[in-house]
Amino acid sequence: MRLNNLTHADGARKERTRVGRGIGSGLGKTCGRGHKGQYARTGKGKVKPGFEGGQMPMQRRLPKIGFRSKVAHESAEVLLYQLALLDTDVIDIFALRAAKLITGDAKKVKVVKKGELAKKLTIKGLLVTAGARAAIEAAGGTVE
Repeated sequence: MRLNNLTHADGARKERTRVGRGIGSGLGKTCGRGHKGQYARTGKGKVKPGFEGGQMPMQRRLPKIGFRSKVAHESAEVLLYQLALLDTDVIDIFALRAAKLITGDAKKVKVVKKGELAKKLTIKGLLVTAGARAAIEAAGGTVE
């Protein structure tokens, strides 16, 4: 075997299809592009993704759904029965972070009435619903 005898394996190199070389080639005249139309023109075959030939595209026909609130990740909710489980009497945003009831990026916290509260608590700097406020004050606590 010599270097001048080396060749590619059969079928490894396929010759380029030569179009427009007469009727006998099978790809003469229209060169496999059909008659007229957008895809028969030179340089005009590409259309942007989602384009449907001028028909109203699918992404514009369907209704918009969903909403991503810019405030949602900054606010958090704490339930009344969760406050009853804490050891401290004064509850503020720092006490809730220490107890891992809220995430570190929460700026606003609201106390919601769910469950019962038996012990006296002082709530500082938190938003409180009307039902939760009534339950806290009924247990002898205060909301500041």
